[in-house]
Amino acid sequence: MTTPAALQPVMLDDRRRFLATTAGGIGAMALGGLLTRDGYAAETRANAPGAPGFPHLPVRAKRVIYLFQSGAPSQIDLFDEKTKLQELNGTDLPESVRQGQRLTGMTATQERFPITPSIYRFAKHGQSGASISELLPHTAQVVDDLCFIRTMHTTAINHAPAVTFFQTGFQLAGRPSIGSWLAYGLGSENDDLPAFIAMISGSGGQPLYDRLWGSGFLPSKYQGVKFRSIGDPVLYLSNPPGLDTDVRRQMLDDLKTLNTQRLQEQGDPEISTRIAQYEMAFRMQRSVPDLTDLSGETEQTLKLYGDDARKPGTFAYNCLLARRMAERGVRFIQLFHRDWDHHLNLPNGITKQVGLTDQASAALIQDLKQRGLLDETLVVWGGEFGRTVYCQGKLTAKDYGRDHHPRCFTVWVSGGGIKRGLTYGTTDDLSYNVVDKPVHVHDLHATLLHCLGVDHTKLTFKFQGRHYRLTDIHGEVMQPLLA
Repeated sequence: MTTPAALQPVMLDDRRRFLATTAGGIGAMALGGLLTRDGYAAETRANAPGAPGFPHLPVRAKRVIYLFQSGAPSQIDLFDEKTKLQELNGTDLPESVRQGQRLTGMTATQERFPITPSIYRFAKHGQSGASISELLPHTAQVVDDLCFIRTMHTTAINHAPAVTFFQTGFQLAGRPSIGSWLAYGLGSENDDLPAFIAMISGSGGQPLYDRLWGSGFLPSKYQGVKFRSIGDPVLYLSNPPGLDTDVRRQMLDDLKTLNTQRLQEQGDPEISTRIAQYEMAFRMQRSVPDLTDLSGETEQTLKLYGDDARKPGTFAYNCLLARRMAERGVRFIQLFHRDWDHHLNLPNGITKQVGLTDQASAALIQDLKQRGLLDETLVVWGGEFGRTVYCQGKLTAKDYGRDHHPRCFTVWVSGGGIKRGLTYGTTDDLSYNVVDKPVHVHDLHATLLHCLGVDHTKLTFKFQGRHYRLTDIHGEVMQPLLA
């Protein structure tokens, strides 16, 4: 017998409802099998402590504070001293050094590529004898706690893909950020704060996008939460006027009931995320005001970070806040500081940026160390690529600019599992190519994960039929960097 056409939609809808809601039905069985096979079971739990089996290596560090210097600081003027450049000042970059390597559109049409030495003096500091520019007097005081990687190199040559690559391991948008990977793999140490928090400082420079702390194809509960510098640190943290905490709690309980019913009907893991995030938001209404209240910090601590530590939205304030987050067990703390993009008038621009960041960066290391937190916290400082040895624009005795340079640049790392007082890798006399001990972005990611107790080849997520990971199909743990 043929079913009347008018009744077919109703019957089809009933069939779908039966498959979605029947506890022992075929649909529930198939859905459960698929979720288990794809490793979805742990991800859909409202308060998952992390992926099953993680960590599976000895844990040297529990968390990361990443001080990302967006725009690309000049390694030649800060960390990579090249004394022979004075002899070559103003001469053209030899083709034997460049070797046909790609240039950006900003200098590709220049008639000349004049070699430009730094105008800043370098000196050796600490027992390690690390060579540091006079621009970084505060960093110079903590060199024995740092590991300088001079031979970082990357694939991208322009800002957006290069920043995205450092955050996600891929140049194109859409992959999970490193903080989201850690939140997924290791979970959170604090039920009242997000596992992943991002903060931004600096004005001008390249734009920063929310996708840089996004979860990509991971469940959205693993995305970073951006803290703001104006008003509530997190949007809608305060209750609307006339709404007290008891009423808010009742509203959330009612919403949870409705969402739970919907979850039982649909089986959509994002509904679990919604329930969990509403609960986290409620807990944050109590935990965030305490986190951002600096009234309990001593005058000595505030002076350590500098005058800007009292001003929300500054790099110094964010560094101090990062230490407070580390104390409370936030898994991944990302600080973005903008405006290191010095194509022209570099001396003026770089002087301004080190004035905003040098003291606070060193203070964070000192503060973590004296509180016993540095041994269990990884601190990373660096940008998305380096700067060219040749000048962009007009070269004078006191003024010059530098273009993007992905072939070699410097990043420093400190904390649990990393050797301290180490300068790793060698670049050529022009800081243009790596001579010895190259370190790729994937290698850095693999090494950081290793210190956190994670085998980077096993932190994976199946999406569209393929198992993805932060390091893609690349990455080697840099054993010489490990303590």
